[in-house]
Amino acid sequence: MPEESRAAKAPASGAGPSHLDVRKTYKLFIGGAFPRSESGRSYVVRGADGSHLANAAHASRKDARDAVTAARSALSGWSGATAYNRGQVIYRVAEMLEGRSAQFAGEVAAAEGLRPAAARRVVETAVDRLVWYAGWADKFAQVEGASNPVAGPYFNFSVPEPTGIVAVFAPQMSSLLGFVSVVAPVVVTGNVVVAVASEARPLPAASFAEVLATADVPGGVLNVLTGTTSELAPVLAAHMDVDGIDLTGVPPEARAELERLAAGNLKRVAAFDDDFGRTPGRGPLRAFVETKTVWHPVGT
Repeated sequence: MPEESRAAKAPASGAGPSHLDVRKTYKLFIGGAFPRSESGRSYVVRGADGSHLANAAHASRKDARDAVTAARSALSGWSGATAYNRGQVIYRVAEMLEGRSAQFAGEVAAAEGLRPAAARRVVETAVDRLVWYAGWADKFAQVEGASNPVAGPYFNFSVPEPTGIVAVFAPQMSSLLGFVSVVAPVVVTGNVVVAVASEARPLPAASFAEVLATADVPGGVLNVLTGTTSELAPVLAAHMDVDGIDLTGVPPEARAELERLAAGNLKRVAAFDDDFGRTPGRGPLRAFVETKTVWHPVGT
């Protein structure tokens, strides 16, 4: 055999069997754990170019109810924590997201059809958005609260308090930044969240749940569901243990029926149809808080 032929057939020094990709299994995030859908269903997620990216868990109505139960169990601890502590937890989420920015940039690029540089900017903006809201955690009450003048020997204070359990439907076209932009202000103000990710672009949000699990966020504070918006929205809108609902990711033509269902227990309802690349405002922070007025006698 010619020398060059023997060289071509010989394996490279130290070469072993070819590496097989370990395909990622995207699951739900409920109560700090990563269950598959109780129905066993999944659905195909395609990239902006139509390529197959992965199969995502297809949350059922029972999964939505389980997420509400998990959120309720976490509410007292999270709303009772100091605002400073909540801010530090969200800041830690930003740190963890930044540490995995390369992974998220790749997922965002595939989901939204962005060039690598543009996808990196999206992730950087999401990190900045978390830091911005974390900074508001212990300042919001001072800015939005008030000491009210009254005609009598009393101190009178108005203080914002969390609404409770909020169901959030993330924007459909923004896979990561939109998700972060709608859940962060709700959580920072002491609420707990059941978030439904973008139906067509859920993978960055599903990966974001892994960041939450490793960033000191108590289980149940932020639950992430992937699946069909039209299936999950009526369940959460009608759920009597859900206190508020953000319809940002719901098509405008479907909102009226959901608002009707939400009226069953007088849920707070909001929607933010905005460009999530812009500088955020305090509007999302105000959306799911109640104002409590406290009277206290002077001199006691």
